[in-house]
Amino acid sequence: MKVVIVSDTHRKNQSFFRVVEAEQPDMVIHCGDSEGSEYALTEGVSCPVHLVMGNCDSYSMGLPKEMMVEIGPYMAWVVHGHTYCANLGSRVLKAMAAEKGADIVFYGHTHIPEIELDGDVIAVNPGSLSYPRQAGRVPSYCVMTLNEQQEAGFEIKYIEEKE
Repeated sequence: MKVVIVSDTHRKNQSFFRVVEAEQPDMVIHCGDSEGSEYALTEGVSCPVHLVMGNCDSYSMGLPKEMMVEIGPYMAWVVHGHTYCANLGSRVLKAMAAEKGADIVFYGHTHIPEIELDGDVIAVNPGSLSYPRQAGRVPSYCVMTLNEQQEAGFEIKYIEEKE
């Protein structure tokens, strides 16, 4: 199984569609700040797309603030992160995920990719496909795979923007 995790696309959807086409995932998780693109991001995509609301999204869009998603034997808590101190690291997010019974927390907001495997909860921030903030400022996303033994692997991937 392959899951693509993205965040903070901010209505710049061309990179999103390039990633989905290249990866051919079984599921896509968007960690917020689609800025009204939720319908565009689900049209023409042949797998389930799960989206949550970010701090730049309107309440009128009807997106949930957070959700639980089952991925094989794992339970993932998906949240944007701005209301859980994401700018200060993943400590609060991991504690809340554990409280909710999640094995993984997927979050965005910082625009900086990170995979944190230590502790009981895995924390994954895919960065941003539109406005990256890490060194080099290259758009990023994450791919989660499950092997035949249902063990999870995570990889941050980068894309070069096309002119």
